[in-house]
Amino acid sequence: MKNIKILFLAGLAGSLFSCSNGEKADGYGNFEATEITISSEANGKLEFLNLEEGQILEKGAVVALVDTLQLYLNKQQLLATKATVASKSGGVWSQVSVLNQQLQTAKTEQQRIQNMFAENAATQRQLDQANNQVDVLKKQIQSVETQNAPIVNEVKSIDAKVAQIEEQIAKSKITNPIKGTVLTKYGEPGEIVSFGKPLYKIANLDEMTLRVYISETQLPNIKIGQQVTVKIDSGEAMKDYEGIISWISASAEFTPKIIQTKEERVNLVYAVKVTVKNDNSLKIGMPAEMWIGNL
Repeated sequence: MKNIKILFLAGLAGSLFSCSNGEKADGYGNFEATEITISSEANGKLEFLNLEEGQILEKGAVVALVDTLQLYLNKQQLLATKATVASKSGGVWSQVSVLNQQLQTAKTEQQRIQNMFAENAATQRQLDQANNQVDVLKKQIQSVETQNAPIVNEVKSIDAKVAQIEEQIAKSKITNPIKGTVLTKYGEPGEIVSFGKPLYKIANLDEMTLRVYISETQLPNIKIGQQVTVKIDSGEAMKDYEGIISWISASAEFTPKIIQTKEERVNLVYAVKVTVKNDNSLKIGMPAEMWIGNL
């Protein structure tokens, strides 16, 4: 028993000696990624939601659809109303068409009289009559078109409502905004969803961001774009990755409790983001170390 105790104390002393003399990482932190929550932009029954957690989705893929039947029926009703309103202007445009033909004939006659008058083959009275005829027809056309203005405005109003419904129908189709991995699925087909209800959360995990914290004395040793070594636990050894410093905080903050010991939490540190290519081993929240100058 005494020999065992001696061996234990010797081993503990050796461990403490190796830790005190071993190398220490320049920063500690956890991996994170930009997470995007995709929500419904329409109200109604969720017809389908074609995705599962862990699935990789391509950008632009149609993953969900909210029922659009009521919107479609409203659109058809508006189109029928538009046709009825537009038919009212049929007679008006017929009058305008006839008057335009008469105007073209009057202009031709006006030009002929002007040419004859220039050659002293027509009188001033004939020229005045030709000019008056053109002016009268122009005023008649303007008057008829004025009668049609309320109908035209009503048609424009209906067109605006149709465009609004078409926009709502388009938003009922959920299109994936980025290529990434589905992290969480919030809905199921057949559920009634409303505007703003989350359907799923996605993130691009091809590149991960390691957020670490360093002291003020370490700031002169790093810069944006600098290569560093990132290490994670891999069994009894450490697995190395190449990382690029992409961001350095401009202001200091107190060390997060998850990073340092209780005695060191009062220290001021600077947050640093390191971009790392993911080989499918890195996960959100995974702890890691940053080493400067150990590539």
